[in-house]
Parts: sequence; structure tokens; C-alpha cells
Amino acid sequence: MPIAEGIPAPDFTLPTDAGDTLTLSSLRGQWVVLFAYPKDDTSGCTVEACEFRDALPRFDASKAVILGISPDSVKSHVKFKAKFELPYTLLADEEKSVLQAYDVWKEKSMYGKKYMGVERTTFLIDPKGQIAKVFTKVKPAGHAAEVMAAIT
Repeated sequence: MPIAEGIPAPDFTLPTDAGDTLTLSSLRGQWVVLFAYPKDDTSGCTVEACEFRDALPRFDASKAVILGISPDSVKSHVKFKAKFELPYTLLADEEKSVLQAYDVWKEKSMYGKKYMGVERTTFLIDPKGQIAKVFTKVKPAGHAAEVMAAIT
């Protein structure tokens, strides 16, 4: 079933950059911003991650939790987080099971070569655990403000 607004967000448990695990359903009662991005420390992903970092006080005021997810390893997330002082949790989905469940692990094409990768997408999950909004084909610049506007 495709991910759509109004359906329950698929639950998951994944390793975090802090060396523990996080289960999505443990965050019920809060807004959750789950942003799926292709790769740590690449230009677009860095812009997006830093915009969420800079907007964090506004998300905190709305009692929203920000989670970044990519197929990178915990070790890669630790370096990325430290380099850009990212104050929120990064989730490592090396098996790509959650990325597939959220239908963002897709065939992509660059310079005529086809490959599998993450289609940059953000899911806004409401306090009841439902998908409130899906942002597809995200442009990194200005995206955090766009997500914040959907919460308020």
C-alpha cells in the first residue's frame, strides 16, 4: 500500500547516531518530522539537514521531533552530525527496510545511468501516528520552513 496522507505511519525500530534504537510509536503524542535523504555530507542533504537544525527552536515550540533517515551507517551519521552540529536524531536504515516501507527507495537516473537510491521525501506524522502530510520531490532550500508551516 502506498504511503498516503491519513493512513497510520508504518512503525519501525532503527539504530540511531547515539548508539541506541528508536521506535517510531514511542513518539506518539508528538508531531514527528521524518525526512528521508539520500546521503550524509552531500550538498543537498547538508542544506536540508542544516535548515532543520536552524529551524529547531520553532519545531521544539510546536513539540515536534525531527528525525533524519538514510541508508548510511551509524558511523557515517555520527560524523555528519558532529561536522554540522545537528541537534536531532539520525536513523540508520542500512537494510533499507524502512525506506522501502515508506516507498522512498526508488530507481533513479543520473547521466543516463540507472541506480537505486532515496527519493528525498519528508513525512509529517501527527500525534496520533497518522501521516498528516507527505512532501515529495523535496527541494532542500526552504524545506524546513515549508514543513513548519504545515504543523502550525
